[in-house]
Amino acid sequence: MTYNELKDLLTEKFGAEIITGENTQNPQPFLNIKTDRLADVCQELFTNPQTYFDYLACITGLDNGPEVGTLEVIYNLYSIPYDHHLTLKVITERLTPTGALPTVPTVSHIWRTADWHEREAYDLVGINFTGHPDLRRILCAHDWEGHPLRRDYEWPEYYHGLKVRYDNHNEVNGFKGEFFKTFED
Repeated sequence: MTYNELKDLLTEKFGAEIITGENTQNPQPFLNIKTDRLADVCQELFTNPQTYFDYLACITGLDNGPEVGTLEVIYNLYSIPYDHHLTLKVITERLTPTGALPTVPTVSHIWRTADWHEREAYDLVGINFTGHPDLRRILCAHDWEGHPLRRDYEWPEYYHGLKVRYDNHNEVNGFKGEFFKTFED
């Protein structure tokens, strides 16, 4: 199936409002999906015999920064038998009005690999996956404060009385030169 056929299949099943945006200009086009319907869409893509997206290659949590005020969760799906690729994205606020972490429904009941991917996004970006069977930190210590891949994260000076070392290896060894300036502008 082509990207447009997959999009048509989803809008036919769930209605046009399920898709909140799309980008077809990237080498890998993507669909923005309503956050609260993500698990339903993923279940359909997995169980539908026309699509059978049997492989969740990756889940990526992305912080767009405090200026924009949103986080994204990006799902790279693949159907091994049909050789279909599809990228889905959900966009959520960085914090709820009460100051709690944003929530996205889990897809770990559809693809087992989502279990660890969601834990990583929770740990490093601060996205709560509702319905996840064991949502806890996976890379940082269980009592680590904050989420290190948030753009406004400030590294602590100390952790349990030990100085947290900041490694500025790249800057010291000249890797923060002209090459990186092209990406900062």
